[in-house]
Amino acid sequence: MDLKTYYKQTVVPELAKELKIANLLAVPKLSKIVINVGVGEALTNKKALDIVAGHLTLITGQKPLITKATRAISGFKLRAGRDIGVKVTLRNKRMYAFFKRLTDIVLPRLRDFRGVNPSAFDKQGNISIGFSEYSLFPEMDNADTADYRGLQVTIVTSTKSDEHARELLVKLGFPFTKEK
Repeated sequence: MDLKTYYKQTVVPELAKELKIANLLAVPKLSKIVINVGVGEALTNKKALDIVAGHLTLITGQKPLITKATRAISGFKLRAGRDIGVKVTLRNKRMYAFFKRLTDIVLPRLRDFRGVNPSAFDKQGNISIGFSEYSLFPEMDNADTADYRGLQVTIVTSTKSDEHARELLVKLGFPFTKEK
């Protein structure tokens, strides 16, 4: 059973009961997952952006969007409008498939991984996780390791409550550290 079917058949009734939500459409759900990679080297090396975009395409199965600098920062020799990173926004089937890979394959591959800190939410029901390099993803096993960079994964939920979002992610199998 895929994760979306599991969510609809099992998680929604359980969350509605636990959170005392009468309307099933008001039960928290995953809205989107945003994967962002900053490529500071793109200012001097245009190929770096293409390499990272190719890697992100392999990881997500979707063509990334090139992000531009919104303002100039003279200390970094950065001008507004210059290409500076890539991002992908996943929804529906790709979002659930990526979430499953993230929780089942990528996070357990982290060295000394004990779980994600449950206080990492942003007070809006969203959680962000940073990775020092994206070689942990199974799609990157055969790729050249010289151009790996860090990436940030933001999981956006439909609720504004951190507690409701935490309950949703726990039901979907997201590993949090045990609170003492």
